Amino acid sequence: MALGHLVASWLVLNVVGESDLTRDLVDFVYYYVVTATTVGYGDLSPATSAGRLIAVFFVLPGAIAIFTAVLGKLLSAVSNIWRRRMYGLGNFVERSDHDIVMGWHDGTTQRLLALLADERGEGEPPIVLIAKDLEQNPMPDKIDYVRVERLADPDGLERAGAANARAIIVRGASDDETLAAALVASALGTGTHVVAHFDYETTAAILRRQSPAIETVTSLSSELMVRAARDPGSSVVANLLLSAGKQDTAFSVRVPNSAPSFTYRAALYTLRRLHAVTLVGMARHGNVDLNCEDATTIQSGDVLYYIADRRLDSASIGWDVFAKESA
Repeated sequence: MALGHLVASWLVLNVVGESDLTRDLVDFVYYYVVTATTVGYGDLSPATSAGRLIAVFFVLPGAIAIFTAVLGKLLSAVSNIWRRRMYGLGNFVERSDHDIVMGWHDGTTQRLLALLADERGEGEPPIVLIAKDLEQNPMPDKIDYVRVERLADPDGLERAGAANARAIIVRGASDDETLAAALVASALGTGTHVVAHFDYETTAAILRRQSPAIETVTSLSSELMVRAARDPGSSVVANLLLSAGKQDTAFSVRVPNSAPSFTYRAALYTLRRLHAVTLVGMARHGNVDLNCEDATTIQSGDVLYYIADRRLDSASIGWDVFAKESA
């Protein structure tokens, strides 16, 4: 309608001889928009009586009415998009390499989301929260939100972009809900690492048998208390290693497919010398060894665990240097 009125205005003004307005397309569009917005610069205006009548009875009323309607539609569309995202109705299916958190627990989940936000690198997409008990996004400045009727909802996971997510963290209201949601998340996110938190080890063991690729986590409070009693300061060490908001945090890096094989000893000394980090172990096919022999061969696809103040970028590590040190 707006385009049709603009063309019609050009035609009738051109018919009555307003060539100063219609000769140049840019000038006419400029005149039309200035008229529609009632700004009225005054540098372009009809010169003939017929042109002025057309401006008064056709261009002005039509342009102002249509411009107001278009502006209202645009503002309404933007508002609806914001409202849908705020109330968990957004769609993030095109998002990739992001983290998804499933389930909401007051305090606990907020802390979890804040830690994940601290881990986000520059340019990484926001975290997506999937929950069923929230009216609106609890942290709109840091995360996006998908609202579902049940946690193990495939549609909700699809809207959250589970297919291309980097990791999915699951913690339901109960172990049964966590178990169901973790299985659905693993099925939809074929290349996504799924982590599920359980209150009871027995349920975690069931999931490990059913789907070994899913990493299960249970409370370590009893183990930490025992270690703190027998080895004073152990709880402080554990807190440092697990907290991304502090120095001396435990990180991991996967050896790329293009990297040559090298010994654990070469990685230990070279990482310390070139990157000032401490290698503490490795994992192969999910089997973690935190006390490796020096002669252990590290291959592409293995995961190295190290302690550092910041995460290392795999591309910045000189993997060829490790192989030379091993020779």
